This record gives sequence, C-alpha cells and structure tokens, in this order.
Amino acid sequence: LVVIAGIYLSKIFSRIYQSPIPKLDISVLGHLMLIRSAALAILTIRGNVGAEYRFIPTRKEWGVGIRYFAILLPVIAAVYWALGLVQWRVQPPNMALTLLIAIGKFLLIFGVVALSEEFFFRGLLQQWIERWTKSPVVGLIGASILFGSAHLGFHRKFPNWQWAIVAAILGVFCGLAWRHTRTVQSAMVTHALIVTVWFVFLR
Repeated sequence: LVVIAGIYLSKIFSRIYQSPIPKLDISVLGHLMLIRSAALAILTIRGNVGAEYRFIPTRKEWGVGIRYFAILLPVIAAVYWALGLVQWRVQPPNMALTLLIAIGKFLLIFGVVALSEEFFFRGLLQQWIERWTKSPVVGLIGASILFGSAHLGFHRKFPNWQWAIVAAILGVFCGLAWRHTRTVQSAMVTHALIVTVWFVFLR
C-alpha cells in the first residue's frame, strides 16, 4: 500500500500521459491501471481480504450509502462553511444540463475515485486496523485520519489542512457506511454522492 500511495502521490502519470487536447487531463488512465493492478495483486496474491472489487451495489448498499450521505451533507456543509471553503460554481442556465452534468460526474467518480479509495481505505485499511487493534472505533478513526492525510496535497497546496479535515470527516461517514454492511459498495455510494455535490455546486 505504501508503494501504491507513493506512485499515486508522485503525480508521475501527469508526465507520462501527455494530453493532445489542452485542458484535458488523461492521467486518469494511469490511475485506472495502477488501481486495478494493485487490487488484482492484493486479491489474488495476498488473499485473505474481506473486500469485493465490484461496481454495482445491491439495493441494501444503495440504501445505506444514501442514508449516510443524507446524514453527512449538513455536517460537511457546516464544516466547509466554518473553514471558509465555500465558493459557489456558476451553474448552466438549463437545469436539465446541470442534471446531466451531475449524473456524468457521479458515474465517473463512482467508477474511478470512490471504487479505488473505498477499496483501499475502508475495504483494506479500516478492516486491517480494526482486526489488529480489536477495536472498530480505532479502525474507523485510524482509516479516516489516513484518508484525510492523503488529501493534504489537494488543490496543489501542501499542507492543505482544511481539505484534510473535510476528507477525514467524509472518511468517518464512509467508514460508518462500510461498517453497516461490511462491503465497500455502500461506502462508495456515500463517497460518490458527496463529491458529486461538491463538483456540481462548489469549486
């Protein structure tokens, strides 16, 4: 996991994958390769991992993920405002276009960001810390702190403590969703919904 994190944080893929179109970032191709290679290695070689690497949540996982998103939304909004991070994004005049953008963002975030981050932070780290310490609370808090720390370089600013705090709080609620079903997919729903709200309405 340290090697995977080192590759990811090095931002090497932005240098390898040079985009032929200005302002189009295709480094996500490298991230997809790294995530899937790492997940395959962990699941097939290391083994003994209680996490599934799958895209489609069950009905129960959707319900749990949406419930924790609804609880998280006012909490994260208050923290966001208290930290002075609120900057509204200009919306298209057409509400239908906003809805299409939101759906597109959700699917992208769900299938790339949420799947990979929840698989590693909740499916592996939270589970391992919980097992090592024999404490679900320590597992939840430990994985959430590590998740927040991974966002210290967000928005090309380091250390970005404000974003680390926001991410750690998101990690707590994703961790609670994971504990409810013991599956990564419920946490993915919570994660993808909150990030979609941020992408569509804030900047």
